[in-house]
Amino acid sequence: MSVKNEVDVQFLANFTQAWNDQDVDKLMEHMADDCTFMASVGNDVEGSLWVGREKVREGFASLWVNYPDAHFEPIGEDFILGDRACSEWIFTGTKKSDGTKVRARGCDVYTFVDGKISIKNSMRKQTP
Repeated sequence: MSVKNEVDVQFLANFTQAWNDQDVDKLMEHMADDCTFMASVGNDVEGSLWVGREKVREGFASLWVNYPDAHFEPIGEDFILGDRACSEWIFTGTKKSDGTKVRARGCDVYTFVDGKISIKNSMRKQTP
């Protein structure tokens, strides 16, 4: 496996900004051709699992369908170690289905291949 790490903290900051801009095209520019998104919600052990560029794109866009005002506030410092990284954030949004306001801390654990995100594994605190 090739591990060509061309990722830095600015790359991750730009990725987060694309989420806040609701710019799925910009998000996908950061993703590898063979990519996976494990959403922080879902009934499976991986949350909702999206595999492949088209499915990942669909998974990313589904956030704004459910939370039209979704926002990620970066907290702490992102760190990168080899082909892995972690970003922490506070998610805020209003659930479209019932108007519930959500504010939760979470993080993304990334795996990179050739300077792109191969795996985005999201985790978020949940209200019981």
